[in-house]
Amino acid sequence: MFLRMWRFTTIILTALLMGMTFCHVLELSAKMNYDGSLYVTVQNSLYQQFGGPGIGAFMTLGAILTTAVLSFLVRKRRQVFYLTLTATVCLLLAFPVVFYLFTEPANIVFRNSTLESLPTDWMRLREQWEYSHAASFVLHLLAFSALVFSILIEIPVNRSRIDSLKDCPRDRIA
Repeated sequence: MFLRMWRFTTIILTALLMGMTFCHVLELSAKMNYDGSLYVTVQNSLYQQFGGPGIGAFMTLGAILTTAVLSFLVRKRRQVFYLTLTATVCLLLAFPVVFYLFTEPANIVFRNSTLESLPTDWMRLREQWEYSHAASFVLHLLAFSALVFSILIEIPVNRSRIDSLKDCPRDRIA
């Protein structure tokens, strides 16, 4: 029961994390058309809870830690272990690698910007910020998919139940 609850918690945290980066992907096309002052205003107001000390930081770290621990817990189940390890690696590529190499440098500049002092290269930084979140979303989606698949491969297929349904009239199959 402990392992099931740990898996459940891991999948929920990973799904919530993936949801945050999916939000960024959905906003991308609109935000790429914002002028500099609107973009800086949005960056400095809308995303307060996405990073530290907001709830987003706890979801990020929680997803990474629970997935890493899950990898350890399922280490004796070869296929499940490799899928869970893949999820862990994807989460670690998104944070800290993508985040600290691409997202955070842009965050720092935008945090220190005002409407009167836009960075001269704000459009390049905007692309860097937006596309790094899109890359993180892809990594989060891969991690989530690997976790779900790791559970699906363990579900036994009850062949006798499936075979008995073949002989059952269509209107009796629910």
